Amino acid sequence: MTDETTMFGVALAGHGGPECLAWRDDLPRPSPKAGEVLIAVAAAGVNNTDINTRIGWYSKGENAADDASWTGEAMKFPRIQGIDVCGRITAVGAGVDPARIGERVLVEPCLIEAAGEMRDPPWFLGSECDGGFAQYCVVAARHAYAVESALSDVALASFPCSYSTAENMLTRTRLQAGETVLVTGASGGVGSAAVQLAKARGATVIAVTRAAKAQDLLDLGGARSIERDADYAAVLGHNSVDVVVDLVAGTQFPALLDVLRPKGRYAVSGAVGGPMVSLDVRTLYLKDLQFYGCTVLEPQVFGNLVRLIESGKIAPLVGAEYPLRDINAAQVAFAEKAYTGKIVLTVDPRN
Repeated sequence: MTDETTMFGVALAGHGGPECLAWRDDLPRPSPKAGEVLIAVAAAGVNNTDINTRIGWYSKGENAADDASWTGEAMKFPRIQGIDVCGRITAVGAGVDPARIGERVLVEPCLIEAAGEMRDPPWFLGSECDGGFAQYCVVAARHAYAVESALSDVALASFPCSYSTAENMLTRTRLQAGETVLVTGASGGVGSAAVQLAKARGATVIAVTRAAKAQDLLDLGGARSIERDADYAAVLGHNSVDVVVDLVAGTQFPALLDVLRPKGRYAVSGAVGGPMVSLDVRTLYLKDLQFYGCTVLEPQVFGNLVRLIESGKIAPLVGAEYPLRDINAAQVAFAEKAYTGKIVLTVDPRN
């Protein structure tokens, strides 16, 4: 039972397995400070980053306790995760227009302003500060984007992290109409978003995925699909694509560079296939390739994404829905990768 000073939610107590996640109904309810808004969370998406942060995957040292946040600093526990947030503003801090109360919003996951200060590098929701796996969360008003849409809260919660990550990669690589882009990990949240967003730009999309999921990606706008363990150059041809959007890395990394055209652009924002790769530097410089590591969003990306949602030019892809209390089951389903798109948690005291 919560009161006006507490809330329910899932708290991460430390790095480790699912046992580190605990349902609590006595979490301190945040209050918006100057420039901030309080959001009643309706739904929150599940992402790779939730599991990676929990297990300390981002750490590059011997002890995850030292550097396992997105910014390379130590995590502070307990932490409420959840980088995808859809909800409504229920209170505002000083300096924020009270007319915003009641707005339905999506939260930009990359926070250049947090805890009353400008952040460089930015903080990330659910990593350096508390996120959406709870009844309420607080963010700087600039990061709460009003959204006018007939889509459900669950559908909207599938967009923020995955789609902004994908749009950021396409923005950074300057993908143009008429170009060809190869998307690895295409059936996941970011990958399926990249397929849609690249198609919306007028690009030809090649989706790397298992055969069982190929039709899903073709339905989203992919021109063709290719198996994950295929010989990319043999199937597609050397120097056959303009842009690679890579969410996998791993052993197939050299093959991605083989199919890039001279002066092609490679963007990466994930390494589910393994973070250590083999690079022949001669390929990099002899083909004049451009590499982009993509984490921090370009300033225009999230606003562009919200406009695409409102215009109906992109569609949500929700693979499964779970109540917040069942977060462990949701993460198991996420790891099994048997779905296409996103898993979303409903944040409701009745569930």
